[in-house]
Amino acid sequence: MSAHGRHVAGISGRIARQALLDAFRKLGPRQQARNPVMFVTEIGAALTTLVLFQEIFQRAAALPYTLAVALMLLRTVIATGRVPSLTLQIDVWLWFTVLFANFAEALAEGRGKAQADALRKGRRDVIARKLVNDVETRVPGCELRPDDLVVCEAGDVIPSDGEIVDGIASIDESAITGESAPVIRESGGDRSAVIGGTRVISDRVVIRIVAAQGATFIDKMIALIEGARRQKTPNEIALGILLFALTLVFLLVVATLRPFAVYSEQAAGYAGAPTTPLAVLIALLVCLIPTTIGGLLTAIGISGIDRLIRRNVLAMSGRAVEAAGDIDVLLLDKTGTITLGNRMASAFLPAPGVAVELLADAAQIASLADETPEGRSIVVLAKEAFGLRGRDLQKMGAHFVPFSARTQMSGVDIPSSGGPVRMVRKGSMNAIAAHIAALGGTLPSEVKASADSVARAGGTPLIVAENTRALGIIHLKDVVKGGMRDRFAQLRTMGIRTVMVTGDNALTAAAIAAEAGVDDFIAEATPEAKLKRIRDEQAKGHLVAMTGDGTNDAPALAQADVGVAMNTGTQAAREAGNMVDLDSNPTKLIEIVEVGKQILITRGALTTFSIANDVAKYFAILPAMFGALYAGAGQRGPLLHLDVMHLHSPASAVLSAVIYNALIIVALIPLALHGVKYRSLRASALLLRNLLVYGLGGVVAPFIGIKLIDMVLVTCNLV
Repeated sequence: MSAHGRHVAGISGRIARQALLDAFRKLGPRQQARNPVMFVTEIGAALTTLVLFQEIFQRAAALPYTLAVALMLLRTVIATGRVPSLTLQIDVWLWFTVLFANFAEALAEGRGKAQADALRKGRRDVIARKLVNDVETRVPGCELRPDDLVVCEAGDVIPSDGEIVDGIASIDESAITGESAPVIRESGGDRSAVIGGTRVISDRVVIRIVAAQGATFIDKMIALIEGARRQKTPNEIALGILLFALTLVFLLVVATLRPFAVYSEQAAGYAGAPTTPLAVLIALLVCLIPTTIGGLLTAIGISGIDRLIRRNVLAMSGRAVEAAGDIDVLLLDKTGTITLGNRMASAFLPAPGVAVELLADAAQIASLADETPEGRSIVVLAKEAFGLRGRDLQKMGAHFVPFSARTQMSGVDIPSSGGPVRMVRKGSMNAIAAHIAALGGTLPSEVKASADSVARAGGTPLIVAENTRALGIIHLKDVVKGGMRDRFAQLRTMGIRTVMVTGDNALTAAAIAAEAGVDDFIAEATPEAKLKRIRDEQAKGHLVAMTGDGTNDAPALAQADVGVAMNTGTQAAREAGNMVDLDSNPTKLIEIVEVGKQILITRGALTTFSIANDVAKYFAILPAMFGALYAGAGQRGPLLHLDVMHLHSPASAVLSAVIYNALIIVALIPLALHGVKYRSLRASALLLRNLLVYGLGGVVAPFIGIKLIDMVLVTCNLV
């Protein structure tokens, strides 16, 4: 986690204070109009305020207005110890409802703003060493343009985003990733990209600038973090439309409720039709419309993006985060994601008639100058298994033959006195077979069969030969990471199919896939093959996610519904993906899926809870408002049978429901920000759990909460 991510992982006092101020700033009609549910609530609060002032001015019309309000409130409180008006109390709690919803949104935005501020502090103007015709010129970093060349040496701050075109260097990227360990960046590969604001630790590199001013990686991070609140996903938009429709329905119901009540009672022949105050009708409306989820909906989406940022993943849009929760096909690279990435020598398998010590000796000699992890592992295995020590190739007059893509093998030539040169080679079966055939020999069928057996077991066979004689096989094994089978089983439980992508042959790929527990694999994968597989899956109605870091991955990243580009990758890969992993950890894709699903689960859980809350609140307000409906002289109205909570009075019932409606938003803010705990269950199991926990809980909680509030109001003499 980055330094700024750690700083804002919790809610600091400064963020909370700023969010409180922002909650008042968001009361403006333009901002509230973006949330129809809370906009209706704010209009109701404003109308209740007008009704309140009308009541006050009617009681004290002879005094100046301001003095009348103050004196009347003070006199009533001192004389009776009670708040003077039910309308006043309803009005206060309606405004609190709006403010609490604004506070939840501002709190979610506040964590993003803190991250953006931290990034701004880390960004500074630097003097760049611009290279023109091999001559260095010092210019301000803000004057650099795309395709300019700059020189950076140890201690220099990289002035802007670019790609190394010459040299290799250690780079301190802690300002971006929060990791103190430097990383290696070099020209000519998939690790050539550098980010403005990072520092060169060693060596000298020439960098070609690729980003215009205002469009650097840090600029995009700041813009995306601060603009997260303005991004609405398709599911969020759909849910917003549903909430608006429910609000409109209840608005029409409440607006016509009193006329229908009067008409129905008169038509039934009962005298004394009830009159319901406007403030009580507004309270009923606010309690019936889905204010709980309406007040928390934006906070849920923003906090989801924030959780990704704290995992050092930058989402280019809220749509990408939401898509991560809906994907059902995962494409994962084998190397570094499913396996540890470095193939290690695990055994020497001699050819018939060859001593295993001779094979180990030849394999070690051929690998003494091989600095790859595979080469070093061969030297170590020969030393540990047979006590063979490294020898001085220079003293032996040996000539090392490096590996090349053309020959697919490497080795060493050792001259011998009076005899032929000892040519020791190790490489793929086809390459060694061709090498031996060129010298007039043949590769034994037993060695071929042994190589095929190693490949079927998921290993990589390296054939070792001395001149025309095949000595045997080195078994290289790419070790599957611990716990991967369990993680893939969890994904399968969630309905996600995993596809391993590898350049290995089909036999090796099948063995690794079986050991890791993936559902399918693509062997000998090419960029075209990956792109075709993604399109085929999408044509079947699936949502696909994949990772990549190279330019050849860019087409597939752009095609995937969720394309996670590695920060160490090329500029083309980062531009093609809709997410960037700052840690460049391919396994992060699984965490991204979990965060996306957590957002969807949280939104569904709180929506279920909110609607269940509304159902329970009917039993508090409706009997209180219309308990006298259809009641004869000295009799109870039939609706009073619904008063299962036996609240103190109609006034306390209405006020208790309004207070509960406001406080429940505050109580659910932590859940909205941190998300419902993720569990890898099937959709049907998740639905059942949501209904039991949040549906049933949403029905029970209002009965308990409203009754407790009613008791407190009575005890404090507030009704």
